[in-house]
Amino acid sequence: MNSKKKIPNATMKRLPLYYRFFKNSEKSGVDRVSSREISEALDIDSATIRRDFSYFGELGRKGYGYNVKSLLNFFMEHIQGNEVKNVAIIGAGNLGSALLNYKFSNINDRMNVVAAFDSNDEIVGTSINDTLVYHPDELEDMVSRHNIDVAILTLPAEVSQAMAERLVDAGIKGILNFTPIRLDVNDGIYVHNIDLSVELQALFFYMKHI
Repeated sequence: MNSKKKIPNATMKRLPLYYRFFKNSEKSGVDRVSSREISEALDIDSATIRRDFSYFGELGRKGYGYNVKSLLNFFMEHIQGNEVKNVAIIGAGNLGSALLNYKFSNINDRMNVVAAFDSNDEIVGTSINDTLVYHPDELEDMVSRHNIDVAILTLPAEVSQAMAERLVDAGIKGILNFTPIRLDVNDGIYVHNIDLSVELQALFFYMKHI
C-alpha cells in the first residue's frame, strides 16, 4: 500500500465494493476485467475507479485491465489483512438477530461472529445461527477468551454509551454502531456509525430530487 498518499474516506468506502466485485468475478471463473466492466457492475465511473486504485500503486496494466486473482489477493492482504477478525454482536433483539442470521462470509471471509450478548433471560443460553447468546455479565471474560476485536452494537440508545465504555475497557478495537447516538470513546478506537433513520431520510431526499 502506498503510505505516501492519504486515502480519502470516499475511496475507503468503495473498497469493500471492489473486493466483493473481484470475489464474485473469481467465483465466476473470470481471469481479468477492465475498469469499464467494473464501472458498469458497480455504477462507479471509470475515472474514479482508476483514481481509487492509484492510491495503492500500479494495480493494472493499460490495454490489459486488472487480473482478478491478483487484485483479490491484494485486497485480502492489504485491506482486509490476513488475520481473522472475531466479532461480537451486542444486543440480540430484532436487528441483532437479523445480523446473526446474515451470512457475513459472503462479503468478508476474514470475519468470524463468535458471540452475541443480550440481557433477555429468554434468549440467553440459546443459539442464533450457531452463535451462542451470552449474558452481558460474561462480556469481559468472553472478549478475552475469544480474542474479540470488533463489536456490532444494536442496543437502545440509553445504554449504548455505557456498553461502549465496557467494550473499550475489555479490549475491543472497533465498533460498528447501529444506535442513534454518537459514542464518546478513547482515541485509537474506531467507531463506524450507521443510523438507519438518517439513511432513509437521505434516500427520500434523493428520490424527491431525481
